[in-house]
Amino acid sequence: MTPASLVSIAGETTTTPFSHRGFAMNPRVRSWKGARVWVIGASTGIGAATASLLLSKGAHVALSARNATALKNLARNHAHAIALPVDITQLADLKSAHSSLLAQWGHIDIVLIVAGIYNEMRADTLDMKQINDVLDINLRGVFHCLDVVMPDLLKQQHGGIGIVSSVAGYSGLPKALAYGPTKAALINLCESLYFDLSRRGHAIYLINPGFVKTPATANNDFKMPGLISAEEAAREILSGMERGQFHIHFPKGFTNWLRFARLLPYRWYFHLIHKVTGL
Repeated sequence: MTPASLVSIAGETTTTPFSHRGFAMNPRVRSWKGARVWVIGASTGIGAATASLLLSKGAHVALSARNATALKNLARNHAHAIALPVDITQLADLKSAHSSLLAQWGHIDIVLIVAGIYNEMRADTLDMKQINDVLDINLRGVFHCLDVVMPDLLKQQHGGIGIVSSVAGYSGLPKALAYGPTKAALINLCESLYFDLSRRGHAIYLINPGFVKTPATANNDFKMPGLISAEEAAREILSGMERGQFHIHFPKGFTNWLRFARLLPYRWYFHLIHKVTGL
C-alpha cells in the first residue's frame, strides 16, 4: 500500500485517500478511512447503500437528500456521519449545505451525485410536467451540484466527482422517453469533465448501473435482466473507484450486452431490443 498523498489546502497539509493512478484512468482510492465523501441522494437505494458501506470502511460521510428523516435514521449511531438535507433543484439550498460542510470538514475529497428520479413514459403518455421534473432533478440538479463544488475542487490538488447515470443512457429504450435522454446527457457530461479535470489530477467517475432493486424500480412491470441489490451496486461502485476506473458499470453481463447492442446497425438494434423486451 502506498503512503498517503500529501497536499496543501488553504495553507494546511492534509492527507488524501488517493494514490498514483498507474495505468488506471483515475487516481486509485488507496483507503476510505478518514476520506471525506459527500453523497448527494443518500436517503434510499444506491445512495443509501453506498453511504452505509463508506461508513463501514471508516469514511466521513455527509448524507444529503430531501428526506431529512431518512438521513437522520441513516446517520444514527455513526460518529462520522453528517445528515445534511438538501434539494438539488434549489441552487441556494446546495450552496448553504456546501458552506456548512466545509466549515465542519475544511475540504471534501469526493462528491458522489446519486440523486435522480425514474419514470416510465412513451409517446402516447407524454407529459411535460413529468418531463420537467425529470430534467430538474436528473440533469439541472447535477449541474447545480457541479456549480457549487467545482470552484473548491479546482483549488485542491486532489479530489473526485462521481455521477450516477444509467445504462438507459447508452441508447434509446422503450418507456424511457424522458428518463433516458437525461441519463445520456450525464454520460456525455462525465466524458467532457474528464477532458478538463483529469489532466489536473482529479478523478471523474461515470457510474452506469443496470437494474438495481430500489424504490425507483419496484413498480416496473417488465422483466429486469441482471437485477441486483443496492448493496451489490454499492460494492461495485467503491470497487471501481478503488481500481481507478472511469466507467463503472454493472452487472457486467447485462451492461456489456447493452454496450454491444448500441454498436449494431439501427435496423438490428431496434429488432433486438423489441424482441428482448416485447415492447
